[in-house]
Amino acid sequence: MTRGDLEHGIGEWCWHERHASPCRVVDREEIWGETAYRVWLPGKDAVVRARSRDLIPLDSIQPTVEHILHTAAAAKLLDALEDNLLLAPIQSSVVPLPHQLYALNRAMSRDRIRYLLADEVGLGKTIEAGLILRELKLRGMARRILVVAPKGLVRQWQAEMRLHFGETLQFVEPSELSAFRQWRSEEENLWRLHDQVICSLDSVKPMEGRRGWSAEQLSTYNRERFEDLVSASWDLVIIDEAHRMGGSTDQVARYKLGAALAEAAPYLLLLSATPHQGKTDQFHRLMQLVDRDSFPDESSINSDRVRPFVIRTEKRAAIDAEGQPLFKPRMTRLHAVAWSERHAAQRQLYEAVTDYVRHGYNQAMAAKQRHVGFLMILMQRLVTSSTAAIRTTLEKRQALLDQPQLQASLFDGTDVDEWAELDGQTQVDIAVQARGWETEKAEVETLLNLARATEGQGTDAKAEALLELIYKLQQEENDPALKMLVFTEFVSTQAMLVEFLESRGFSIATLNGGMDLDARAKAQQAFARDVRIMISTDAGGEGLNLQFCHVIVNFDMPWNPMRVEQRIGRVDRIGQPHVVRAFNFVLEDTVEHRVREVLETKLAIIAEEFGVDKAADVMDSVETEPLFDELFVQGLQNPDAIESECDAVVSQLRSTIAETSKSSELLSDSHELDADDARKWRDHPAQFWLERAITTGLPARGGSAVKEGDAWQVRWADGSESAKVCFDARTAEERPDIEWVTLEDPRARAVISDLPRHVSAQPLATVRITGLPDSVRGVWSLWEISLSADDFSRRRFLSVFVNDEGRTFLPTAKRIWDLLLTEQVEPVGSISAEDADWFARSRGAALAQGERMFTELVEEHRTRIQEERERAKYAYDARHQAIGRVGLQTVRDFRRKRLQADHDARMAQLNAADAYIPDLNAVLMLRVGEAAPGAS
Repeated sequence: MTRGDLEHGIGEWCWHERHASPCRVVDREEIWGETAYRVWLPGKDAVVRARSRDLIPLDSIQPTVEHILHTAAAAKLLDALEDNLLLAPIQSSVVPLPHQLYALNRAMSRDRIRYLLADEVGLGKTIEAGLILRELKLRGMARRILVVAPKGLVRQWQAEMRLHFGETLQFVEPSELSAFRQWRSEEENLWRLHDQVICSLDSVKPMEGRRGWSAEQLSTYNRERFEDLVSASWDLVIIDEAHRMGGSTDQVARYKLGAALAEAAPYLLLLSATPHQGKTDQFHRLMQLVDRDSFPDESSINSDRVRPFVIRTEKRAAIDAEGQPLFKPRMTRLHAVAWSERHAAQRQLYEAVTDYVRHGYNQAMAAKQRHVGFLMILMQRLVTSSTAAIRTTLEKRQALLDQPQLQASLFDGTDVDEWAELDGQTQVDIAVQARGWETEKAEVETLLNLARATEGQGTDAKAEALLELIYKLQQEENDPALKMLVFTEFVSTQAMLVEFLESRGFSIATLNGGMDLDARAKAQQAFARDVRIMISTDAGGEGLNLQFCHVIVNFDMPWNPMRVEQRIGRVDRIGQPHVVRAFNFVLEDTVEHRVREVLETKLAIIAEEFGVDKAADVMDSVETEPLFDELFVQGLQNPDAIESECDAVVSQLRSTIAETSKSSELLSDSHELDADDARKWRDHPAQFWLERAITTGLPARGGSAVKEGDAWQVRWADGSESAKVCFDARTAEERPDIEWVTLEDPRARAVISDLPRHVSAQPLATVRITGLPDSVRGVWSLWEISLSADDFSRRRFLSVFVNDEGRTFLPTAKRIWDLLLTEQVEPVGSISAEDADWFARSRGAALAQGERMFTELVEEHRTRIQEERERAKYAYDARHQAIGRVGLQTVRDFRRKRLQADHDARMAQLNAADAYIPDLNAVLMLRVGEAAPGAS
């Protein structure tokens, strides 16, 4: 008979070999000559069936060093997580700044992770959202993630998530879904094909109707884009530029999309630097997305109710990891380029195109042809960009006008906001296809001939001015290798500048909207290393972080100054060590020059008046776009009225900024930022606790871990293998060829979560620990203190040390736990469970020392339940009052009855959660120091 064939009585403690855990026999049955057992596993709180050969006498089991190290490290990690240890700063390549760390702390301090991230412009809300995303993934709280962003920001999101967090967001273009549908089942939800998805905001909003579409077409469109999206089981939804979801009413398609997405996931992050903008109704709808119960009506919008859901840091309060102000001053200058005699042809072309634009725009407005109006605005911007840009566009326009029928279908269903979110080049590609007017074909032919003749006469005035500026700045800064970022709206201008500068010996890198992420990354790397000049279009500039460059030239100027600020923000970023110098090129003695001069002077006065860096910090660029388009068009139509037109626009801006400033108290979140706290994360020991817990825990669970150089070769408990593994951020950054294992890996989580139990019948291992004085003698134990209450359960871990004289020492207990995580442990024997009744002594000490810890758990639990009760009561009162405004008594009675039933069910749920069960369990017990009398 082997040791596993012994008979075990009911109530007897044994060791379950397959589960590597103590167990207690609760039932025994003889059946057909075999003995079958039911045993209780305290570690899993589960009763399982067992064969006789699975069960081994408990007193024959000696804990291994691996068992000891795994338990000490895993419990340390689990306890730190319960104490709100942040994993994302440890297990990501980004080291957060103090305000970003504050945002992560705030977000993870509550169970209901639904927030508005409202930091001012330029403070890195995308990084904050990425940190929260990573934290939720590392804790096993989120797997399926959806990001919804304006189309122009999609590429930036993909780049930043990949660069800083190693996270891939799959871009899904809904227009491709119908083509993909033919390969898939009609019922299949195609949004489930990827776990991490990004899509553009306006590509997925529901559509009420479309000219020429049948009800079936409309239904299919909405199902694939909207209905399937919101029903695809997301864990976390992130909405960027979320103020655009507020809508003018709750019937607007964007708001309907926001409301559906808000209910599509338990975790929600809304990002907006300008969430209020003086419009309380829109801000109320935005806050309803975060928490409908807390904001049932507009009167609920007050600072006390808003503050718990908003995370905001202002620029003036932001500091770096050294405690210094985060942003340096910048120098921005309007750089007027004079026409010389040799540029007479270019000036003539400008005036001719301006006349064509005036005429075309007036025709468009009279005929209510919005798309032609857009095209005219673009033609004016093209001619001030470069001769190449207007020439190539006129060629496209001529070719399209030669076709029998031009279509403006690309404008159908496109609102002003959507159009304003597109970059200039994309707008040109769409608008150039619009229907024209009767005489336009002849006008375009004349202009095209003039543009071709102008190109033949030499270089554009602004290109020559750029070359002069480069040489001048090299001398001023005493840097012959000075780097410079040049922005243009249009690809044709970009190509012209590349040819012009390369022919003069400059090394050039380019970025534009047609490049994928890999090509963009290579271009940025080349610019960071040895390339002198980067020439980028607006679409190419999305997501750029170019702090190593501090000189920027806006070769052409979008009419909206907010867009210019976005360009400058590519170099005027967190981590920029120099004063940024920005040069805004404009052709002298043009309408654009006069408008820009007046406008910039007046905008500077507003910024000073309201104490902001610039208007762009508190205003949304898309919402202001039509305002500036109208200003420049009026300037073209009536140059003498430029001053008064600018005054009218500035008056509107002043009013909006005043309302925004007034409402900023709603968002104010005064808090201290800790630079020291931000510096500690890079080498936090949690990543080494993870390494020790996994590498020592695998052997007892059917796996293995062998160190080879700076990497581990791992065989996991499920049989899968990893040839080269590391567990810390620094090694992962230095060795991209090695697999970086974090707590996000379900195999790692399984090993960490599988904590054993130590029961009273178990023998104690006697160990010697490096670094612990020989004079320390007694029993050290580790205890799990838990509060169980339905969905509100919590637990913490407590170390206890009882010396040979029976006295307890808390500092010694903590010291031993720390040494078990870092030092060598050597087994030197064991003592029986009954000897001196060490288990009872240690449990008594744990009961005494753990009472305070359990009291804190109880207080936290009660606070959470009370907060939930207050939310439920506030929502009930507000909705009850709203129902009172319904006209018909029968309808009021029905709705109030249903409201009462819902409220009663919620309160009953919270009352049930009020009751909790305490528990105390030992997970590890060791004899430290010289063996006590009676040891074997």
